[in-house]
Amino acid sequence: MITLVAAKNEKNVIGDDNQLIWHLPNDLKHFKQITTGHPVIMGRLTFESMGRPLPNRTNIVITRNKDWNAEGVIVVHSLQSAVEKAYELDEEVFVIGGGQIYNQAIEIADVIELTEVYNQAEGETYFPFIDPEVWQLVSKLNFTKDEKHPFDYSFVRYERRKD
Repeated sequence: MITLVAAKNEKNVIGDDNQLIWHLPNDLKHFKQITTGHPVIMGRLTFESMGRPLPNRTNIVITRNKDWNAEGVIVVHSLQSAVEKAYELDEEVFVIGGGQIYNQAIEIADVIELTEVYNQAEGETYFPFIDPEVWQLVSKLNFTKDEKHPFDYSFVRYERRKD
């Protein structure tokens, strides 16, 4: 099963200048909870923005640069290679960004786990359109802003329609 995991706002923005544009501790906890123990696939820029491999996960980084490598990660040069490598390790695989990788992976994903952040921030990186003909909303948990969370947000799960 391939799951896309992302946080996006009302404009589908997921980042700007290769960084997240909000800090939501519960989103980070949710991300850690669902991805720990499983392979995570990401693009090189996403990996570089984190600065290190995510602990307790096999980190698979996609790059076109044949000379690039980093300690503690598996380097591949296509989404297909990343998925093949991940499936050798686990039947549950998570794609965690960035925009170009999401645009490719949405075609083969089974599930989308989103944190929908209710703000209008601008950015340069977007999550792909979620076509309701392809994706069915299966759950939504709403949260209101508080002292640690500057925006209302929801944890939303979509599954690929089988009909």
